[in-house]
Amino acid sequence: MSLMRNKAFLAAVSIAVILSLYFVLVANHAFLFLESEEWAAKGIGAAMLVLPFIGAWFLVHEFRLGTTVQAMADHLDSEGRLPLHDGETKPSGRLTRESAEAAFEVASRLVEESPQAWSSWFHLAYAYDAAGERAQARKSLRHAADLYRAERRRERSAA
Repeated sequence: MSLMRNKAFLAAVSIAVILSLYFVLVANHAFLFLESEEWAAKGIGAAMLVLPFIGAWFLVHEFRLGTTVQAMADHLDSEGRLPLHDGETKPSGRLTRESAEAAFEVASRLVEESPQAWSSWFHLAYAYDAAGERAQARKSLRHAADLYRAERRRERSAA
């Protein structure tokens, strides 16, 4: 594992631990409200108890996505197929609009040719990111991750 990847992983774990501690603190306060005699306090306690569960679900969901995306990137890297956008760049390092559109065109064609291939959706996600379309990039990465996990399940059940 590279040094940058180690740092990113440690940062993600650290934030997850801090967030988990926050969830415990909120849940503790929620239980204190629930023990109150006042119905309004009980209502606040019940509402506060919901928040840590939503946060925990979101944290697990995002961590799972992150680990799956890393596994997909490792898989593509081992095959020499990581998406590399080598077009013209701006001083910031981002692709120019024309280069981003060209990368998006190539990635879109890959998805059209192989809509069930997770690698096609992975490349499309990076093309969306290069074009500055973060929401679409995330949506494509989620779809790629779903396809990747399904493929892994099929491989395990066939073995």
